[in-house]
Amino acid sequence: MSTFRHRLRKTSPDFRLFIVIMFLVVAGIIFLSSASSVISFQQYGDSRYMFVKQVFSIITGFVLMGIFYKIDVEYWKKLAFPMLVASILVLIAVFIPHVGVEHGGARRWIDIGPIQIQPSDFLKFSVIVYLAALFEKKGREVRDLTSGLLPFLALLGLMGILIMAQPDMGTLIVIIMIAGVMYFVSGAKISHLLSLLAAGAAGLLLLIKVSPYRMQRFLVFLNPGAYANHAAGYQTKQALIAIGSGGLIGKGFGQSLQKYRYLPEAATDSIFAIIGEEGGLIGTAVITVLFALFGYYGFRIAGNARDMYTRLLAVGITSWIVFQAILNIAAALSLLPLTGVTLPFISFGGTSVAMVIASCGILLNISRKTLGEDRK
Repeated sequence: MSTFRHRLRKTSPDFRLFIVIMFLVVAGIIFLSSASSVISFQQYGDSRYMFVKQVFSIITGFVLMGIFYKIDVEYWKKLAFPMLVASILVLIAVFIPHVGVEHGGARRWIDIGPIQIQPSDFLKFSVIVYLAALFEKKGREVRDLTSGLLPFLALLGLMGILIMAQPDMGTLIVIIMIAGVMYFVSGAKISHLLSLLAAGAAGLLLLIKVSPYRMQRFLVFLNPGAYANHAAGYQTKQALIAIGSGGLIGKGFGQSLQKYRYLPEAATDSIFAIIGEEGGLIGTAVITVLFALFGYYGFRIAGNARDMYTRLLAVGITSWIVFQAILNIAAALSLLPLTGVTLPFISFGGTSVAMVIASCGILLNISRKTLGEDRK
Protein backbone atom coordinates (compact mmCIF):
# COMPACT_ATOMS: atom_id res chain seq x y z
CA MET A 1 0.00 0.00 0.00
CA SER A 2 2.81 2.40 0.91
CA THR A 3 4.59 1.52 -2.35
CA PHE A 4 1.43 2.36 -4.31
CA ARG A 5 1.09 5.72 -2.56
CA HIS A 6 4.77 6.44 -3.20
CA ARG A 7 4.33 5.75 -6.93
CA LEU A 8 1.13 7.80 -7.03
CA ARG A 9 2.93 10.80 -5.53
CA LYS A 10 5.64 10.49 -8.17
CA THR A 11 3.22 10.26 -11.11
CA SER A 12 0.39 12.62 -10.12
CA PRO A 13 0.54 16.41 -10.33
CA ASP A 14 0.64 18.73 -7.34
CA PHE A 15 -3.08 19.00 -6.63
CA ARG A 16 -2.48 21.75 -4.08
CA LEU A 17 -1.25 23.99 -6.87
CA PHE A 18 -4.20 23.00 -9.05
CA ILE A 19 -6.63 23.89 -6.23
CA VAL A 20 -5.00 27.32 -5.87
CA ILE A 21 -5.35 27.86 -9.62
CA MET A 22 -9.03 26.90 -9.49
CA PHE A 23 -9.71 29.27 -6.59
CA LEU A 24 -8.05 32.12 -8.49
CA VAL A 25 -10.02 31.36 -11.67
CA VAL A 26 -13.33 31.13 -9.81
CA ALA A 27 -12.59 34.35 -7.92
CA GLY A 28 -11.80 35.99 -11.24
CA ILE A 29 -15.08 34.87 -12.80
CA ILE A 30 -17.05 36.15 -9.81
CA PHE A 31 -15.45 39.57 -9.53
CA LEU A 32 -15.17 40.11 -13.29
CA SER A 33 -18.90 39.48 -13.72
CA SER A 34 -19.48 42.52 -11.51
CA ALA A 35 -16.56 44.72 -12.55
CA SER A 36 -17.31 44.39 -16.28
CA SER A 37 -21.11 44.72 -16.18
CA VAL A 38 -21.34 48.50 -16.61
CA ILE A 39 -18.74 48.93 -19.35
CA SER A 40 -20.10 45.84 -21.16
CA PHE A 41 -23.57 47.34 -21.24
CA GLN A 42 -22.36 50.79 -22.32
CA GLN A 43 -20.08 49.53 -25.09
CA TYR A 44 -21.89 46.40 -26.30
CA GLY A 45 -25.47 46.72 -25.03
CA ASP A 46 -25.12 43.54 -22.98
CA SER A 47 -23.97 43.62 -19.35
CA ARG A 48 -22.66 40.06 -19.62
CA TYR A 49 -20.71 40.49 -22.87
CA MET A 50 -17.21 40.65 -21.37
CA PHE A 51 -18.06 38.00 -18.80
CA VAL A 52 -19.14 35.52 -21.49
CA LYS A 53 -15.99 36.21 -23.52
CA GLN A 54 -13.86 35.66 -20.43
CA VAL A 55 -15.54 32.34 -19.67
CA PHE A 56 -14.87 31.20 -23.24
CA SER A 57 -11.19 32.21 -22.86
CA ILE A 58 -10.97 30.35 -19.55
CA ILE A 59 -12.41 27.19 -21.13
CA THR A 60 -9.87 27.56 -23.95
CA GLY A 61 -7.13 27.95 -21.34
CA PHE A 62 -8.11 24.76 -19.54
CA VAL A 63 -8.26 22.81 -22.80
CA LEU A 64 -4.73 24.02 -23.58
CA MET A 65 -3.69 23.25 -20.01
CA GLY A 66 -4.73 19.64 -20.54
CA ILE A 67 -2.77 19.48 -23.80
CA PHE A 68 0.32 21.13 -22.28
CA TYR A 69 0.12 18.77 -19.31
CA LYS A 70 0.20 15.75 -21.63
CA ILE A 71 3.10 17.00 -23.79
CA ASP A 72 6.50 15.72 -22.70
CA VAL A 73 8.37 18.68 -21.23
CA GLU A 74 11.45 17.84 -23.30
CA TYR A 75 9.46 18.39 -26.50
CA TRP A 76 9.27 22.13 -25.77
CA LYS A 77 13.02 22.34 -26.40
CA LYS A 78 12.43 21.59 -30.08
CA LEU A 79 9.81 24.31 -30.27
CA ALA A 80 11.73 26.93 -28.28
CA PHE A 81 13.45 28.83 -31.11
CA PRO A 82 10.60 28.56 -33.69
CA MET A 83 8.13 29.78 -31.05
CA LEU A 84 10.32 32.74 -30.16
CA VAL A 85 10.72 33.75 -33.82
CA ALA A 86 6.98 33.34 -34.42
CA SER A 87 6.17 35.43 -31.33
CA ILE A 88 8.48 38.22 -32.49
CA LEU A 89 6.94 38.18 -35.97
CA VAL A 90 3.43 38.35 -34.53
CA LEU A 91 4.61 41.18 -32.28
CA ILE A 92 5.80 43.06 -35.36
CA ALA A 93 2.42 42.44 -37.02
CA VAL A 94 0.71 44.89 -34.65
CA PHE A 95 2.30 47.71 -36.68
CA ILE A 96 0.77 46.53 -39.97
CA PRO A 97 -2.19 48.73 -41.03
CA HIS A 98 -5.61 47.04 -40.80
CA VAL A 99 -4.02 44.19 -38.81
CA GLY A 100 -2.84 45.86 -35.62
CA VAL A 101 -5.43 47.57 -33.42
CA GLU A 102 -4.82 50.83 -31.58
CA HIS A 103 -6.42 51.56 -28.23
CA GLY A 104 -5.57 54.43 -25.90
CA GLY A 105 -2.60 55.48 -28.04
CA ALA A 106 -1.01 52.01 -28.01
CA ARG A 107 -0.84 49.31 -30.69
CA ARG A 108 -0.79 46.04 -28.77
CA TRP A 109 -3.54 43.95 -30.36
CA ILE A 110 -4.26 42.07 -33.59
CA ASP A 111 -7.72 41.44 -35.00
CA ILE A 112 -8.30 37.99 -36.47
CA GLY A 113 -11.94 38.06 -37.52
CA PRO A 114 -14.03 38.28 -34.35
CA ILE A 115 -11.03 37.41 -32.17
CA GLN A 116 -8.59 39.98 -30.79
CA ILE A 117 -5.24 38.73 -29.48
CA GLN A 118 -2.38 40.41 -27.65
CA PRO A 119 0.95 39.08 -29.01
CA SER A 120 2.91 40.09 -25.90
CA ASP A 121 1.19 37.27 -23.95
CA PHE A 122 2.56 34.72 -26.42
CA LEU A 123 5.96 36.41 -26.20
CA LYS A 124 6.13 35.98 -22.41
CA PHE A 125 5.51 32.27 -22.77
CA SER A 126 7.93 31.75 -25.67
CA VAL A 127 10.67 33.73 -23.90
CA ILE A 128 10.39 31.43 -20.88
CA VAL A 129 10.60 28.27 -23.02
CA TYR A 130 13.47 29.66 -25.10
CA LEU A 131 15.57 30.89 -22.16
CA ALA A 132 15.11 27.59 -20.33
CA ALA A 133 16.45 25.69 -23.34
CA LEU A 134 19.20 28.26 -24.01
CA PHE A 135 20.55 28.45 -20.47
CA GLU A 136 20.51 24.68 -20.05
CA LYS A 137 22.41 24.26 -23.34
CA LYS A 138 25.01 26.84 -22.39
CA GLY A 139 25.64 25.32 -18.98
CA ARG A 140 28.69 26.92 -17.40
CA GLU A 141 29.03 29.28 -20.38
CA VAL A 142 26.19 31.29 -18.89
CA ARG A 143 28.83 32.77 -16.57
CA ASP A 144 30.92 33.96 -19.51
CA LEU A 145 30.67 37.58 -20.67
CA THR A 146 30.81 37.05 -24.44
CA SER A 147 28.83 33.82 -24.73
CA GLY A 148 26.56 34.33 -21.74
CA LEU A 149 25.72 37.89 -20.72
CA LEU A 150 26.10 39.77 -24.03
CA PRO A 151 23.83 37.49 -26.16
CA PHE A 152 21.28 37.58 -23.33
CA LEU A 153 21.36 41.39 -23.29
CA ALA A 154 21.06 41.49 -27.08
CA LEU A 155 17.90 39.37 -26.97
CA LEU A 156 16.39 41.55 -24.24
CA GLY A 157 17.32 44.64 -26.22
CA LEU A 158 15.59 43.40 -29.38
CA MET A 159 12.41 42.55 -27.50
CA GLY A 160 12.60 45.81 -25.59
CA ILE A 161 12.68 47.85 -28.80
CA LEU A 162 9.66 46.04 -30.25
CA ILE A 163 7.66 46.19 -27.02
CA MET A 164 8.35 49.88 -26.39
CA ALA A 165 7.43 50.71 -29.98
CA GLN A 166 3.85 49.72 -29.09
CA PRO A 167 4.44 51.05 -26.30
CA ASP A 168 3.95 48.59 -23.42
CA MET A 169 6.29 49.30 -20.54
CA GLY A 170 4.42 46.97 -18.17
CA THR A 171 5.06 43.95 -20.39
CA LEU A 172 8.72 44.92 -20.76
CA ILE A 173 9.15 45.10 -16.99
CA VAL A 174 7.53 41.68 -16.53
CA ILE A 175 9.74 40.09 -19.20
CA ILE A 176 12.89 41.64 -17.73
CA MET A 177 11.97 40.36 -14.27
CA ILE A 178 11.24 36.85 -15.57
CA ALA A 179 14.45 36.76 -17.61
CA GLY A 180 16.52 38.11 -14.71
CA VAL A 181 15.31 35.43 -12.30
CA MET A 182 15.88 32.66 -14.86
CA TYR A 183 19.36 34.03 -15.56
CA PHE A 184 20.13 33.99 -11.83
CA VAL A 185 18.86 30.41 -11.37
CA SER A 186 20.90 29.24 -14.37
CA GLY A 187 24.09 30.09 -12.44
CA ALA A 188 25.02 33.54 -13.73
CA LYS A 189 27.73 35.56 -12.03
CA ILE A 190 26.54 37.95 -9.34
CA SER A 191 28.58 40.74 -10.95
CA HIS A 192 26.77 40.17 -14.25
CA LEU A 193 23.42 40.17 -12.45
CA LEU A 194 24.25 43.44 -10.73
CA SER A 195 25.29 44.93 -14.06
CA LEU A 196 22.03 43.74 -15.60
CA LEU A 197 20.08 45.23 -12.71
CA ALA A 198 21.87 48.56 -13.04
CA ALA A 199 21.39 48.65 -16.81
CA GLY A 200 17.72 47.75 -16.47
CA ALA A 201 17.10 50.43 -13.85
CA ALA A 202 18.90 53.04 -15.93
CA GLY A 203 16.94 52.03 -19.03
CA LEU A 204 13.59 52.22 -17.24
CA LEU A 205 14.43 55.64 -15.79
CA LEU A 206 15.38 56.85 -19.26
CA LEU A 207 12.09 55.56 -20.70
CA ILE A 208 10.23 57.39 -17.94
CA LYS A 209 12.13 60.61 -18.51
CA VAL A 210 11.60 60.76 -22.29
CA SER A 211 7.85 60.12 -22.06
CA PRO A 212 5.65 62.85 -20.52
CA TYR A 213 2.80 60.51 -19.55
CA ARG A 214 5.18 57.97 -17.95
CA MET A 215 6.89 60.79 -16.07
CA GLN A 216 3.49 61.96 -14.81
CA ARG A 217 2.68 58.46 -13.59
CA PHE A 218 6.02 58.32 -11.80
CA LEU A 219 5.42 61.68 -10.13
CA VAL A 220 1.95 60.55 -9.05
CA PHE A 221 3.55 57.51 -7.43
CA LEU A 222 6.05 59.67 -5.57
CA ASN A 223 3.36 62.06 -4.29
CA PRO A 224 -0.22 60.87 -4.90
CA GLY A 225 -1.74 63.64 -2.78
CA ALA A 226 -0.21 66.39 -4.89
CA TYR A 227 -1.87 64.98 -8.02
CA ALA A 228 -5.21 64.00 -6.47
CA ASN A 229 -7.09 66.52 -8.62
CA HIS A 230 -4.84 66.14 -11.66
CA ALA A 231 -5.73 63.97 -14.66
CA ALA A 232 -2.51 62.00 -14.24
CA GLY A 233 -3.50 60.96 -10.72
CA TYR A 234 -7.16 60.22 -11.46
CA GLN A 235 -6.90 56.43 -11.81
CA THR A 236 -4.74 56.09 -8.70
CA LYS A 237 -7.12 58.29 -6.71
CA GLN A 238 -10.21 56.35 -7.78
CA ALA A 239 -8.51 53.00 -7.10
CA LEU A 240 -7.63 54.09 -3.56
CA ILE A 241 -11.17 55.38 -3.02
CA ALA A 242 -12.54 52.00 -4.12
CA ILE A 243 -10.22 50.03 -1.85
CA GLY A 244 -10.70 52.38 1.09
CA SER A 245 -14.49 52.43 0.81
CA GLY A 246 -14.61 48.63 1.00
CA GLY A 247 -13.53 48.59 4.62
CA LEU A 248 -13.09 45.23 6.30
CA ILE A 249 -15.78 43.13 4.64
CA GLY A 250 -16.62 45.21 1.54
CA LYS A 251 -19.87 46.57 0.18
CA GLY A 252 -20.95 43.18 -1.10
CA PHE A 253 -20.88 41.48 -4.48
CA GLY A 254 -22.19 43.70 -7.28
CA GLN A 255 -22.36 46.78 -5.06
CA SER A 256 -19.36 48.65 -6.45
CA LEU A 257 -19.92 52.30 -7.31
CA GLN A 258 -16.51 52.82 -8.88
CA LYS A 259 -17.32 50.47 -11.76
CA TYR A 260 -19.84 53.05 -13.01
CA ARG A 261 -17.03 54.59 -15.08
CA TYR A 262 -15.45 56.43 -12.14
CA LEU A 263 -12.53 54.02 -12.07
CA PRO A 264 -10.74 53.59 -15.43
CA GLU A 265 -10.04 50.01 -16.58
CA ALA A 266 -12.18 48.54 -13.80
CA ALA A 267 -12.29 45.12 -15.47
CA THR A 268 -8.61 44.98 -16.45
CA ASP A 269 -5.77 46.92 -14.83
CA SER A 270 -7.83 48.11 -11.83
CA ILE A 271 -9.88 45.02 -11.01
CA PHE A 272 -8.03 44.56 -7.70
CA ALA A 273 -9.53 47.87 -6.56
CA ILE A 274 -13.02 46.53 -7.36
CA ILE A 275 -12.21 43.42 -5.32
CA GLY A 276 -11.26 45.73 -2.45
CA GLU A 277 -14.47 47.71 -2.80
CA GLU A 278 -16.80 44.72 -2.96
CA GLY A 279 -14.82 42.21 -0.90
CA GLY A 280 -13.08 44.56 1.50
CA LEU A 281 -9.81 43.84 3.24
CA ILE A 282 -10.82 40.20 3.62
CA GLY A 283 -11.36 39.83 -0.15
CA THR A 284 -8.06 41.43 -1.11
CA ALA A 285 -6.23 39.43 1.57
CA VAL A 286 -7.64 36.16 0.22
CA ILE A 287 -6.54 37.01 -3.34
CA THR A 288 -3.08 38.04 -2.14
CA VAL A 289 -2.68 34.84 -0.09
CA LEU A 290 -3.72 32.75 -3.11
CA PHE A 291 -1.00 34.33 -5.24
CA ALA A 292 1.49 33.81 -2.41
CA LEU A 293 0.52 30.13 -2.27
CA PHE A 294 0.85 29.88 -6.05
CA GLY A 295 4.38 31.27 -5.75
CA TYR A 296 5.23 28.93 -2.88
CA TYR A 297 4.07 25.79 -4.66
CA GLY A 298 5.48 26.91 -8.02
CA PHE A 299 8.96 27.67 -6.70
CA ARG A 300 8.87 24.49 -4.62
CA ILE A 301 8.20 22.52 -7.77
CA ALA A 302 11.17 24.28 -9.37
CA GLY A 303 13.36 23.46 -6.39
CA ASN A 304 12.48 19.77 -6.63
CA ALA A 305 12.99 19.55 -10.40
CA ARG A 306 15.46 16.89 -11.48
CA ASP A 307 17.32 18.91 -14.13
CA MET A 308 18.14 22.51 -14.95
CA TYR A 309 15.82 22.74 -17.93
CA THR A 310 12.65 21.81 -16.04
CA ARG A 311 13.77 23.92 -13.08
CA LEU A 312 14.11 26.97 -15.32
CA LEU A 313 10.73 26.32 -16.96
CA ALA A 314 9.05 26.13 -13.56
CA VAL A 315 10.86 29.23 -12.30
CA GLY A 316 9.94 31.18 -15.44
CA ILE A 317 6.23 30.33 -15.37
CA THR A 318 5.93 30.93 -11.63
CA SER A 319 7.85 34.23 -11.86
CA TRP A 320 5.63 35.41 -14.71
CA ILE A 321 2.42 34.98 -12.75
CA VAL A 322 3.73 36.10 -9.36
CA PHE A 323 5.60 39.18 -10.59
CA GLN A 324 2.71 40.30 -12.76
CA ALA A 325 0.34 39.93 -9.81
CA ILE A 326 2.70 41.94 -7.59
CA LEU A 327 2.95 44.75 -10.15
CA ASN A 328 -0.83 44.91 -10.57
CA ILE A 329 -1.66 44.81 -6.86
CA ALA A 330 1.08 47.25 -5.90
CA ALA A 331 -0.07 49.73 -8.55
CA ALA A 332 -3.67 49.54 -7.27
CA LEU A 333 -2.39 50.32 -3.76
CA SER A 334 -0.11 53.12 -5.08
CA LEU A 335 2.95 51.23 -3.90
CA LEU A 336 4.31 51.27 -7.47
CA PRO A 337 3.56 53.45 -10.51
CA LEU A 338 0.77 52.32 -12.82
CA THR A 339 2.17 49.93 -15.40
CA GLY A 340 -0.95 48.70 -17.18
CA VAL A 341 -0.36 45.00 -16.48
CA THR A 342 -3.36 42.81 -15.76
CA LEU A 343 -3.99 40.61 -12.73
CA PRO A 344 -3.37 36.98 -13.80
CA PHE A 345 -6.39 34.63 -13.81
CA ILE A 346 -8.69 37.51 -12.83
CA SER A 347 -8.51 40.54 -15.17
CA PHE A 348 -10.45 40.57 -18.42
CA GLY A 349 -8.26 39.57 -21.36
CA GLY A 350 -8.75 36.59 -23.62
CA THR A 351 -5.16 35.93 -24.66
CA SER A 352 -3.78 36.69 -21.22
CA VAL A 353 -6.03 34.43 -19.17
CA ALA A 354 -5.85 31.58 -21.71
CA MET A 355 -2.04 31.64 -21.86
CA VAL A 356 -1.62 31.91 -18.09
CA ILE A 357 -3.89 28.91 -17.47
CA ALA A 358 -2.32 26.93 -20.32
CA SER A 359 1.20 27.56 -19.00
CA CYS A 360 0.18 26.09 -15.67
CA GLY A 361 -0.25 22.79 -17.51
CA ILE A 362 3.53 22.67 -17.95
CA LEU A 363 4.04 23.53 -14.29
CA LEU A 364 1.72 20.70 -13.24
CA ASN A 365 3.52 18.38 -15.66
CA ILE A 366 6.84 19.20 -14.01
CA SER A 367 5.34 18.63 -10.56
CA ARG A 368 4.33 15.13 -11.69
CA LYS A 369 7.96 14.31 -12.33
CA THR A 370 9.37 15.59 -9.03
CA LEU A 371 10.33 13.21 -6.23
CA GLY A 372 7.37 12.08 -4.16
CA GLU A 373 9.32 12.34 -0.91
CA ASP A 374 9.84 16.08 -1.42
CA ARG A 375 6.13 16.69 -1.94
CA LYS A 376 4.86 15.14 1.31
